Amino acid sequence: MTSDGYLADCRARLAFDLLANTWNSVVLWSLRGGPSRHGELRGRIGGISSKVLTETLRRLEFNGLVERRADAGPPQRVSYELTDLGRSLLGPIDAFGAWAFEHGDEVMAAQERHGG
Repeated sequence: MTSDGYLADCRARLAFDLLANTWNSVVLWSLRGGPSRHGELRGRIGGISSKVLTETLRRLEFNGLVERRADAGPPQRVSYELTDLGRSLLGPIDAFGAWAFEHGDEVMAAQERHGG
């Protein structure tokens, strides 16, 4: 694919959109160790409301990246885990995070220079 292909290819736009939402990447990364329940995820992530976490999990499930599992029995226990497709995004998320760690100070300095 040429660089111009990213402008026209709706699949590329879909991928960029998935990573553009901060919470998508954070939730996917937090599930890398295996299945987790809603409360566990919320505690691990920090700074995310229950509502936003639920919306994010639904969006990730809709996109085939996360699977919701309800275990039988009272009380019903729901957990979330990465699908193979979701696991395939861990490499790009890690690479993006490494870039941010390496260049974050430069980006913040640029923002401050421009009144950010």
